[in-house]
Amino acid sequence: MNIERAERLQKLPPYLFQELDRLRDQVRARGVDIIDLGVGDPDQPTPPHIIEALNAAAQDPRTHKYPAYSGLSRFREVAADWYKRRFDVDLIPNQEVITLIGSKEGLAHFPLAFVNPGDVVLTPSPAYPVYKGSTILAGGVPVEMPLRKENGFLPDLAAMDPALLQKAKVMVINYPNNPTAACADLEFYERVAALAKKHEIIVVSDAAYTEMAYDGYRPPSFMQVAGAREVGIEFHSLSKTYNMTGWRIGFAVGNAQLVAGLGQVKSQIDSGAFDAVQLAGITALTASQDCVAQMNKLYAGRREVLVKGLQGLGLEVERPKATFYVWCGVPAGQTSTDFCRKLLEEAGVVSTPGVGFGSAGEGYVRFALTVDEARLQEAVDRLAGLGL
Repeated sequence: MNIERAERLQKLPPYLFQELDRLRDQVRARGVDIIDLGVGDPDQPTPPHIIEALNAAAQDPRTHKYPAYSGLSRFREVAADWYKRRFDVDLIPNQEVITLIGSKEGLAHFPLAFVNPGDVVLTPSPAYPVYKGSTILAGGVPVEMPLRKENGFLPDLAAMDPALLQKAKVMVINYPNNPTAACADLEFYERVAALAKKHEIIVVSDAAYTEMAYDGYRPPSFMQVAGAREVGIEFHSLSKTYNMTGWRIGFAVGNAQLVAGLGQVKSQIDSGAFDAVQLAGITALTASQDCVAQMNKLYAGRREVLVKGLQGLGLEVERPKATFYVWCGVPAGQTSTDFCRKLLEEAGVVSTPGVGFGSAGEGYVRFALTVDEARLQEAVDRLAGLGL
């Protein structure tokens, strides 16, 4: 029997991190001690008070039934309260907030609600691969918005083709940015909102890294600017902020029609996030945020070790203000894929090729600050031995 996958799957590129895992495991099988700076998965445990909240909630039989599709009312209220405290944005919990099984799930399902076959979706490049992949799965046409160093890794809105903007249905933005660690200010968000309103474009803002910031910097939200709620939806995750990547809990906020459309898709696909995880999420969002500050202090120390080390090797790298990524230029004459393969095979250090995030990522690699300072220094020392 000849079994062929659907055309939509055949159009998808290989998922970046699956390929990285395969190469890493091949090298590890040779007995190499691997320092994995590839995938952005926090190495520290979830804070104890959040685990305790989950344990207590899981013991309650009331959490063992199907959850509400849009999430616990209390979780959505707490998410709205958090937005008010953090960004001074007022939200209507039962209309403008929805619980997600992690922000990736929401981002992946959103195009199914609003993108028709042939619709243009403007996706940043380099970017989290899910934006492009979910567009393809919905039958849309992803068109890359290049993020260049000379423009602060922001899309050059003024240079965008008016004819393309007229065709566009959705624009995706992501700040603080993965993979470049670039940050956006309110003036940029104001320009995005104005552009979206003029051309009737839906704005999808992925804000998963707003709480991972350093040196007193507090990243803003797209929802803070006038007009954002009219044109956009913003996705948040508890994964990186509270070391909860495996828990799968997040939320989206914004335009009530966009939230409802996403909810309609989710009602056909999943049965909501486990109530006990939502209750633990409530604890995360309402309890002391000292654990977040402590993690940021930890990452800031790691950042200094890696950035100074890479700069000492003559590599082009800037100190990030947010996220736990370091975006590093590759040596002249090498591609990002070749450079990553060299680091892995000759030094046992895993990084991520920039081209895997989109064509505009060529010339860079991404390092994740997901090992301790001693291991980061060891990684730098190994790289030094390669004579880069």
